[in-house]
Amino acid sequence: MKVISYNLRKNRAISELVNLISRYEPDAVCLQEADTPELPRDIGNLRLADSTQRNRLGLAIYYRDDRYDAVDTQAFALKKSMHDRVLRPAYERLLGSRLTDRELGRDVIVASFHAAPLTALNSLRRNQIRTAHEELHRMGPGIPTLMVGDYNYPVFKNGLTQRVQNRGYDLTLSDARTYTRYKFFRGHFDFATSIGLEIGNVATLPRGLSDHMPILVNSTYGSTARRDDAGSETAGTNDFAI
Repeated sequence: MKVISYNLRKNRAISELVNLISRYEPDAVCLQEADTPELPRDIGNLRLADSTQRNRLGLAIYYRDDRYDAVDTQAFALKKSMHDRVLRPAYERLLGSRLTDRELGRDVIVASFHAAPLTALNSLRRNQIRTAHEELHRMGPGIPTLMVGDYNYPVFKNGLTQRVQNRGYDLTLSDARTYTRYKFFRGHFDFATSIGLEIGNVATLPRGLSDHMPILVNSTYGSTARRDDAGSETAGTNDFAI
């Protein structure tokens, strides 16, 4: 599965999505800082699964409806930072979509995540990441899950990686920094955490109108459950490209 994640910088980069989708042909696109009331139903060959409705800077997920069915999409409120309390509304920092791959008869959860800004502590962002993983697990226990977005976590990533791995997830950085606009806050702000998937690579795409660079995540199914005809999950060991 090819998934693009892009922080649009208060919707400034919205015009770039058509070209990104045409050039890289993703299966899904996860957006942060989108003006969700203005989002079109379709961009290129992708259909809007859903978007947040209660944020100034919203989240959205688009997917290939010629291959996938969006069977469930949920938005989640995570622990608030002082920034969230002052610059309201900023309720929903996670949007997850459960997609069914009609070709392979498998489900996967794709999520767009936007952590609290750098004015908050890393401990609060770790809380948000942990809670986000828990909420996505409740959406579909045992289902392969990919959470991408703006983690706002430029330093001390080794500690974060260990904490994420202790909960069974993988953390994968992109092949180049995704944020270089400010002198003291450069680094990998945008990356992926996953479970039940093999991450082939995470590529940082060329800079556009945003202060973040988009990333492209390539993944395959790992040794995970496979959906049976009754819709439940059974163990499987095959690798499938998704």
